[in-house]
Amino acid sequence: YLAFSGQKLILQLNKNPSRLKKQAEKKQKRYTTQSVTLQCNTVDSARPHRPSPKSEMLSQDDPKSRPMLELREKLQPEVIELIKQQRLNRMYEGTCFRKISARRRQDKFWYCRLSPNHKVLHYGDIEEFSQGQISPESLQEKVTVADIKAVVTGKDCPHMKEKGALKNKELLELAFSIHHNSDEYLNFIAPDKHEFCIWTDGLNAVLGKEMTSELTKSDMDTLVNMELKLRLLDLENIQIPDVPPPVPKEPSTYDFVYDFSQQHI
Repeated sequence: YLAFSGQKLILQLNKNPSRLKKQAEKKQKRYTTQSVTLQCNTVDSARPHRPSPKSEMLSQDDPKSRPMLELREKLQPEVIELIKQQRLNRMYEGTCFRKISARRRQDKFWYCRLSPNHKVLHYGDIEEFSQGQISPESLQEKVTVADIKAVVTGKDCPHMKEKGALKNKELLELAFSIHHNSDEYLNFIAPDKHEFCIWTDGLNAVLGKEMTSELTKSDMDTLVNMELKLRLLDLENIQIPDVPPPVPKEPSTYDFVYDFSQQHI
């Protein structure tokens, strides 16, 4: 078989040597290209993967990256204090609440506001619904913040423990009470969910407790994200290291400060 193939090759070479030469060059070129491609793939697979600068920048801007988490954690105390001041300022302006009578008539109102020094809650009945501020002098009753023992919400409120009130989900979501003195309660029905969060957060703030309402969580995320974007504006297209740079070594000598007491001639 080999002898026959050799004779066939010699005959083809004698008949058309140029054609056979072109076919050989074409096959050699194809085999060379495949060999180079195979070698490149082998080298790339053995080489450790390195992310491009663009992908590195995207990973650094990721909210879950280490630098972003550290910056977010640093900003949270400032944002919490800002939210706390907003809650206290809103309580200082005061809010008009509806009174729930035994007959479920909602035609009476009362007003409550926090004193400027955040130490006293002034409240009292009013004849009609008011959206403006009412002076503390016109409010007959008051509760000292130091006498407040706890703030309860929902079904734990005394005015929500009746059977009819427990069936009203809307009232349960807006109800909160202040437990003060020995066994006295100041009961509230907030006009809406926003005011409910404002007052429960504010009361917890003056008592030195954590603000845990849904509004606080939403405000926290919004303000922290805004502050992050503002602080990162000047760092656009600048690579942020994952770890802080090492502290340089101390100099071998500190005799590099010019001594003005010596006179040089």
